[in-house]
Amino acid sequence: MKFLRTWLEPRILAVVLLLASAAWIFIAVADEVADGDTVTLDRAIMLALHPRPDTGGPMWLQSAARDATALGSTTVLSLLVCMAVLFLLLSGRRGMALFVLASTLGGTLLSTLLKGAFSRPRPDVIPHGDFVTSASFPSGHAMMSAVVYLTLGVLLARLVNAQAQKLYIMGAALFLSGIVGLSRVYLGVHWPTDVLAGWAAGAAWALGWWMVAELMWRRRG
Repeated sequence: MKFLRTWLEPRILAVVLLLASAAWIFIAVADEVADGDTVTLDRAIMLALHPRPDTGGPMWLQSAARDATALGSTTVLSLLVCMAVLFLLLSGRRGMALFVLASTLGGTLLSTLLKGAFSRPRPDVIPHGDFVTSASFPSGHAMMSAVVYLTLGVLLARLVNAQAQKLYIMGAALFLSGIVGLSRVYLGVHWPTDVLAGWAAGAAWALGWWMVAELMWRRRG
C-alpha cells in the first residue's frame, strides 16, 4: 500500500504524464519521418530562417549559433557531467553520482542506436555551419543537452527549498536545451523534426531516470 500511495502522489503522476507525452511525441515524429511526410515542412521552416540559403545567414548570428550549439557538444556536456560526478563523490553522494553517470551514458548509447536505426541524411538546404559526421535523426545535441541539463537540474533543485528557486533551475535547464536545439536548425545541420524528436527522447529519458531515482530515494527515506 505504501508503494501504491507513492505512485499515486500528484508529483509522481505528473512526471508519468510528462514522460508518456514526450515518448508519444517522439514516436509520432519518428513515424512521420520514416514515412517521409515531414520533408516539405522541414524545408519550409529552414528556408523561412534563411531567405538567402546560399549565405547561411549573417556572420554574427552564425557565430552566436555556434556558441550556443557548443553547449550541447560532447566536450562541454562531458566536462559538466564529470565535474558533477566528482562533486557528488566528494560530497559522499555516491548514489546520485551513479544516477548521473547511468542517465548520461545510457542516453548517449540510446542516441547512437537511434541514429543508426533511422540513418537519416543531413539537411542540404543551406551550407552547414558546423562540422558533422553522424546521421541526422534524432539530433544528438538536442537529446543529450535535454538529458544532461534536466538531470543536473533535478539534482540542483533537490538542494534548494524555495519553490521559486526550483522553478528557476528547471527553467534554466529547459532554456539551455532549447537554444542548443534551435542553433542546430539555424546552422543547417539538422532538420526541425530532428531537434523536436531529440528534445522529446531526451526529456523522456531524463524523466524516466528521475522517476526511478525518486522512488528509490523515497524508499530509503
